[in-house]
Formats: sequence, structure tokens, C-alpha cells
Amino acid sequence: MMKKKMQNEKDAKQKFFNKTTENKENTHNPENNNGKKQDIPPSADSTESTSDVANGEVSAADIVVPELKAVEEKLAEMQDKYFRLSAEFDNYRKRTLREKMEISKYAGENLLLNIIPLMDDFDRALKHMDTGTDCVAMKNGIDHIYDKFSEFLKQNGIKEIESLNSNFNVDLHEAVAKVPVQEDDKKGKVVDVLQKGYYLQDKVLRFSKVVVGE
Repeated sequence: MMKKKMQNEKDAKQKFFNKTTENKENTHNPENNNGKKQDIPPSADSTESTSDVANGEVSAADIVVPELKAVEEKLAEMQDKYFRLSAEFDNYRKRTLREKMEISKYAGENLLLNIIPLMDDFDRALKHMDTGTDCVAMKNGIDHIYDKFSEFLKQNGIKEIESLNSNFNVDLHEAVAKVPVQEDDKKGKVVDVLQKGYYLQDKVLRFSKVVVGE
């Protein structure tokens, strides 16, 4: 009885050993007992790696292509704005140049328009001189025209440079000649004005041509 029990335990251990050995061989050998190769499913790490590569390629395409299109559209928009701005500036430059030419051409229009009445007065005075005999009336007429013309100059910012008996000033006067004088207080002063000088506002429009005493 004891021997039989020991034999049964020995057989059970042998079966367990055989089964363990068979499982190890099946694990290392991809072929089963029938000689067929078993399909080994890919590991999770391998699947994830392959998926990541594929996803990486798709993501790059999805990102690069739209960005390139956006850059091209932005470049085209900037080029269009540049051409429009360049054309507008060219038109502005031409228009400004034309306006400057017109201003230069007609800048004295109002000035000349105000001079025309003075010309009318001179015409009437010349006609009266041909037929008139009253010299006093003609002189009064010329004086009237002179006063009218002087007022016109003042209205346009032109006034006479007061030079006679004033100290010679190179900023205002142009000495044409020097003459000896007896009085000491006239030396270095303007003793005669050959041509009047004028201011335009605060600027010397024309120097006075004068004779200086020495």
C-alpha cells in the first residue's frame, strides 16, 4: 500500500515536469505541435511606435502645407498692397508737381489783378496830357496815381527803406559813390538816394542805392 502511494506521487511529479517543459518549448518555438507557425501578435510598444511614426508624418503634412499656403497668401496680399501704394504715390507726386507748376504760373494773379486799375489811371492821364492844357490838374492826377500805387504796395507788405540822412548800413544800402561833406555830422551818412530800396515784410526786397558823405 505504501509503495503504491509513493509510485503515484512519482508519476504526478513526472507529468508536471513534462507539462512545464512542453510549455517552455511552445513559448520559444513559434511552431505548434502540428508544425504550423503561430502568429505572434505584435507587442504594444511596437504598435504604439508604428502608430506614432504614421501619425507624425500626417501631422507634419497637415501643419506644413497650410502654413506654406498662408505665407504665400500673405505675400501676395503684401505685394498687392505695395503695388497699390506705389501707384497711389506716383499719382500723388504727379498731381503735386502739376499743382506746383500751376501755383508758380498763376502765383501773381491777384497781384496783377490789383495793378490793372493803376494802369487804367495811367491811360486816362496820358490821354488828358495829349489834349489838356491845365498842368496843375495833370500834376494832381499824377500825384493821385502815385498815392494810389503807394497804398497798393503797402497793402502787399512792401514799404520804403528810409535812407536819407541815416547812417550807412551795408545790410540796407548799396553805396554808389562817396562825396566830401563839410559838416561832421553828415560823414558816414547817406546824403543822397539815387534809387529807393524796399522791404517785403521784414526782408529787404531791394537795397537802396545811395551816396555816402565822407
